[in-house]
Amino acid sequence: MTATHEVTNQVPLPYGHDTAADPTLLDALRRADAGWAEPELRELGRLAGSEQAAEWGRLANENPPVLRTHDRFGHRIDEVEFHPAWHELMRTAVSYGLHAAPWRDERPGAHSARAAGFFVWGQVEAGHTCPISMTYAAVPALRANPALDAELEPLLAAREYDYGLREPRTKRGLIAGMSMTEKQGGSDVRTNTTTAVPQPDGTYRLTGHKWFTSAPMSDLFLTLAQAPGGLSCFVLPRVLPDGGRNRLQLMRLKDKLGNKSNASAELEYDGAVGLLVGEEGRGVQTIIEMVNMTRLDCTIGAASGMRYGATRAVHHALHRRAFGKVLVDQPLMRNVLADLVVESEAATIVAMRLAQATDRTLAGDESEALVRRLGLAVAKYWVCKRGPAHSAEALECLGGNGYVEESGMPRLYREAPLVSIWEGSGNVAALDALRAMAKRPESVEAFLGELDAAAGADRRLDAAVAALRKELTDLSDLEYRTRRLVESMALAFQGSLLVRYGNPAVADAFCASRLGGDHGAAFGTLPAGVDTAAIIDRARPVIV
Repeated sequence: MTATHEVTNQVPLPYGHDTAADPTLLDALRRADAGWAEPELRELGRLAGSEQAAEWGRLANENPPVLRTHDRFGHRIDEVEFHPAWHELMRTAVSYGLHAAPWRDERPGAHSARAAGFFVWGQVEAGHTCPISMTYAAVPALRANPALDAELEPLLAAREYDYGLREPRTKRGLIAGMSMTEKQGGSDVRTNTTTAVPQPDGTYRLTGHKWFTSAPMSDLFLTLAQAPGGLSCFVLPRVLPDGGRNRLQLMRLKDKLGNKSNASAELEYDGAVGLLVGEEGRGVQTIIEMVNMTRLDCTIGAASGMRYGATRAVHHALHRRAFGKVLVDQPLMRNVLADLVVESEAATIVAMRLAQATDRTLAGDESEALVRRLGLAVAKYWVCKRGPAHSAEALECLGGNGYVEESGMPRLYREAPLVSIWEGSGNVAALDALRAMAKRPESVEAFLGELDAAAGADRRLDAAVAALRKELTDLSDLEYRTRRLVESMALAFQGSLLVRYGNPAVADAFCASRLGGDHGAAFGTLPAGVDTAAIIDRARPVIV
């Protein structure tokens, strides 16, 4: 065949990089007294930046899970089949302790170390992080039943991925899911109609329909149902002690916008066996810690996606030429890239601060518990809300190449809205911030104390905090303007952290644009005088 063209000006494949070579992430890890985790994190980062890991992510998404409700003889089996690449992703995540491992780790900063790993490995493929997150979040809820927790927690925390439906206590490691929402209520779980009838042996029989069940292939689920004493929390194993299948029937898998590699299901409990966790009537209070943990992971996940998008955009701009210059040397592209990096680093620094607050809260620090409670709702709302716009702009930096599936950017774009919806969409998260302030007014002062730690360091931040204090005292139309209030809180929180701990160029750009108002509605509208070179350089992929 006669050659018709020569391929030039194409960007090299984005492999052979250390995904953990992220200065904002590593600095935060050390501040959380988790520097001991850096060698293993860098090892994971090299794997995350490899062609092999990228191939696992591609295959897991191009070969989504398949529901098998019955075997060939007509017996109900309710199993979900996955491509082998999915299992490689899961095996890696579990072996590096990104699931429930920190609950059994007494080293300082264990949860911060796990958050950093979750951030790094999530850049490979986000779908499988759902069951990893559910497993992590299940433990604090399970601790409301000490006897049950003593049996299950060591298996949930084990660094062995033991896939397949078998009786939980016979396995080397367990994965947990969550099944809360129903058709008629969604986030309003108090309207759930699933019933739980107590039995003489101390178990309950659950009957009802669950509209959205995370990770239906898991070994056990936390769920909510109406017991005689009110809405209560239960654990449902997929396989019972006698080896028989529990009566959890998978009706269908959801066909979602993104998150294609991961199974999400609609299921029915037909007299399924459940074990009570906590007291009857305290289901929401019992499961709220699980929700808080998954909200932390939503924030980390959004930050992880932003970092991936920013580094991919910078990588492309470093190698692609247009209009006589390398893209990264075009002034307007530099503005766009720097803006994407600023948003990414602001998301990362606040996500890791909340992971640090989790460590300190578990160590008994009440002030940190207050910052965490309010900060989680605030950051979950804002950081997750920024993800879709960020991914769209990062995709656009690759031009038409970014719109093609082979680039991996469409998958990032489809995935981005998920974390803003999960565990309560924008309004739910924003209103939860109001609820936290009303229930624990002292949390407001703890939060403001966090912001005041940067007082005097930047006049734009000082002005933003002063305006926020005034806004917090205005109770008129408070619910109507909740989103504006929570956005202001999130921006001040990020600004305070960047001014104290971030790169000076990034902090200056953030305060000028996000707090000082010198910014347009789109990315790439940073003001003049920003050190774009220093900012962009922080997202330059590190070759290994």
